[in-house]
Amino acid sequence: MIDLGAARLDEALIARSIRPLFSRALAPGRPVYLANHSLGRPPDRVFNDVNAALETWVRDQDEAWEKWLAARERFRALTAQLVGAPRADSVVPKTSAAQGLRAVLNTFDSRVRVVTTDAEFDSIDFVLRVYRDRGRIELVVVPARAEALIGALQESAELVVVSSVLFRTGEIVAGMEDLIRAAHAVGAKVLLDVYHHAGVVPLDLSALDADFAIGGSYKYTRGGPGACWLYVHPRWQALRTLDTGWFAKEHPFAYERPDPPRFASGGDAWLESTPPVLAPVQALAGLEFTLAVGVERLRAYHLAQKQYFAALLAGRRIPVDGAAPEFGAFLSFRHPDAVRLASELLQRGVKADARGDRLRLCADLLNTDEELALAAQRLANTLRG
Repeated sequence: MIDLGAARLDEALIARSIRPLFSRALAPGRPVYLANHSLGRPPDRVFNDVNAALETWVRDQDEAWEKWLAARERFRALTAQLVGAPRADSVVPKTSAAQGLRAVLNTFDSRVRVVTTDAEFDSIDFVLRVYRDRGRIELVVVPARAEALIGALQESAELVVVSSVLFRTGEIVAGMEDLIRAAHAVGAKVLLDVYHHAGVVPLDLSALDADFAIGGSYKYTRGGPGACWLYVHPRWQALRTLDTGWFAKEHPFAYERPDPPRFASGGDAWLESTPPVLAPVQALAGLEFTLAVGVERLRAYHLAQKQYFAALLAGRRIPVDGAAPEFGAFLSFRHPDAVRLASELLQRGVKADARGDRLRLCADLLNTDEELALAAQRLANTLRG
């Protein structure tokens, strides 16, 4: 898709080599877009890829499955490369991160103790509370700090569910390696929510020795909703979940019915039934773009960009969190009515969003310094009323 060599990212290079790849998303007249942490802007190629997948359906009819499934396998391989998975089949396509969490929860045959934090994203928190209320798990909720989670493990646990980067503030949870070691020492597995980590902060799940992880292409890899995944460490690929289907069979297209069921090898045993086919297709262009530019290079650019934007805001007496390297992709501003503030800001031509009392502001490499200066001034004007 793109070859930048070893060139350092700057506005001139981005204007020349990157922005033309996003001409549809960057069409004139759009608001200054600072919700890149929520829904990433797609490359133009996404539309060509999806249209080609649909044309394959029309042209090849039932034979389209060959190309559709090849796209799914490429999605798995690219995602494995992005997150440091040891094998492509460690990545199990899902339509949501919550679906991946349920697959892990449904490996347990009896009630288990699950430790999590009070800072998890709503869908993860909601699933855990539902399982608790149905008597499937005992749920222990602690502050989002590694030491608090490690402390909760002293009373035993079977599973720890924790975000590596927090969705409200962008804070990178420190001490993840210590937490995983402590969990393994007491026989607990660890599931990381890396939705605000993968694609924007370098990630190596193999080095972390995480048991499971959930994430997706919705945000930083520009792949849209539905292209999510569950990472399963090879040591747990023989574990069986109730979230299964005929694509997890040893020979799904032989239409045999051995009893007891025989599962596919490796991570394919975690597949489910007939998969959605367009979600992996729409995710490929963004994944290839992210890997071609390089997460390390993107991270260096984003850090400098965040610090520049934070300085602009500070000059207008708007204190924000998140500019330091201890945070992920976005800045956040605490405000008692952040949702209303985001709505008023959009009326002034700046798209941000709010979670709780936090206005979230996320520039990416498609945003220019001029746009950030304009956004800072418009936020200041909005706060003044």
